[in-house]
Amino acid sequence: MAAISNNIKGIIFDYGGTIDSRGVHWSWVIWDGYRKAQVPISLEQFREAYVFAERELAKVRHILPSDNFLQLLRKKMTIELQYVEQQNWTDASQEQLVEWGEIIAQHCYAEAKQSIAEALPVLETLSSRFPLMLVSNFYGNIDEVVRDLGIRHFFKGIIESAVVGIRKPNPTLFRLGVDALELEAEQVLVVGDSLKKDILPAHSLGCATAWMQGPGWTEDENDAIDVPADTCRITSLTQLL
Repeated sequence: MAAISNNIKGIIFDYGGTIDSRGVHWSWVIWDGYRKAQVPISLEQFREAYVFAERELAKVRHILPSDNFLQLLRKKMTIELQYVEQQNWTDASQEQLVEWGEIIAQHCYAEAKQSIAEALPVLETLSSRFPLMLVSNFYGNIDEVVRDLGIRHFFKGIIESAVVGIRKPNPTLFRLGVDALELEAEQVLVVGDSLKKDILPAHSLGCATAWMQGPGWTEDENDAIDVPADTCRITSLTQLL
């Protein structure tokens, strides 16, 4: 089945996990950074620190609209590693914690830049044929993130959870994207890496959907039992061309 049918007039992309990490949930990219930095904690401990940091970032405005992705990562790693220290999972010095945080942040930033470089020709080609929108759960700085990474100009606009006060899987976030494209839902293709947060809510509106399958946060997120029969499955953005 072709990813883009003839009746499609616009495309909505999820950002995190879809464009910047090849469909791989960002927890796994960060965990690779932990291993590169040789942080002596288990995967289970890391997952706990990861969840703590995500909840902290949702409650407190640590991330500023002017922060690029590297600056975001440094703040996120500080929160995670402070949690690791508070749980007495390490007796590392403050200097060591800072060093670990920088190694992880730089690793993740480099991975994102490489993924973006691979996605760039696809975005360039598609933006010449269709208006594109970003619809993302993010921290309030996605505009700066995509400007820093050199892809902002491909998108007509951005619908960001922290800005509009709605988070996926609420389909209203995608409805806002469809409305911004000034199209009917049936004329819009939604591309995302999360079955539950992207594909199912977008499909419920009547949008066409392309699921970029990769390692999810949990096993059940990789379970394709509930995937709509008319959803196109891809493993690379190049399959959209």
